[in-house]
Amino acid sequence: MLLIKCPYCGDRPEIEFRHGGEAHLTRAPLDASDLQWSQYLYFRSNTRGRFSERWRHSHGCGKFFNAIRDTVSDQFVCTYRVDEAPPQLLSADQ
Repeated sequence: MLLIKCPYCGDRPEIEFRHGGEAHLTRAPLDASDLQWSQYLYFRSNTRGRFSERWRHSHGCGKFFNAIRDTVSDQFVCTYRVDEAPPQLLSADQ
């Protein structure tokens, strides 16, 4: 079983968490064109390798947090609270 480290509760089994998609997205402005809205709603980077994602500890504290996860190996590199700056770990060389 995969363990995920919640920044609030510590290590917990993966079944307690729900994936929330790509992290650090900027919402489209209210006066955005249809093209801008469709890009915001439907297009994601889908990066191979280290990727910043949003997760929720749904069967624990219920809080959202961000994680950097390697999409090739499914290994979590680190987790951090939503109000924290992302660590500079996105390149696979580190």
